[in-house]
Amino acid sequence: MSYLARDDRPADKAARYAEVEQEILAVLDGEPNLVARMATVCSMLADAFPAFFWTGFYVVDPDKAAELVVGPYQGTLGCLRIPFGRGVCGAAARDRTTQVVEDVHAFPGHIACDSRSASEIVVPVIDAAGNLIAVFDIDATEKAAFDAVDAGALERLLGRVFAA
Repeated sequence: MSYLARDDRPADKAARYAEVEQEILAVLDGEPNLVARMATVCSMLADAFPAFFWTGFYVVDPDKAAELVVGPYQGTLGCLRIPFGRGVCGAAARDRTTQVVEDVHAFPGHIACDSRSASEIVVPVIDAAGNLIAVFDIDATEKAAFDAVDAGALERLLGRVFAA
């Protein structure tokens, strides 16, 4: 069952997020490697929510100021590099705020890595020291697939996984 269908109740989606959050935290318990943590989050969320078309991280490139480079992901080929401020991921990185986009084709400067993407949510990933280390990007093939339930659940999960 898709947890992103328009007729799904927000409480059902929130419950599914809470369940998968506990599963992710249990799997990652004691794992310090950042790449392993990112790969696990991508895999488990993509599996838990079948409507997620692309699920992955764009990591802040330590060698290039204000640029993201593709990290662990599930889905079709992603963009390799995204400058801060460009597209939805770049806006999330620049502003350090979650971006919920109902129609990516109406978003100024949207980067079309895959034309099947219709809506997107991007959450900044902040480490324990308060540094932006990545953005977490999820695309769906239906418009308006993401809402405040997704934003709150993903912000909480990523905070627990990467800022703890």
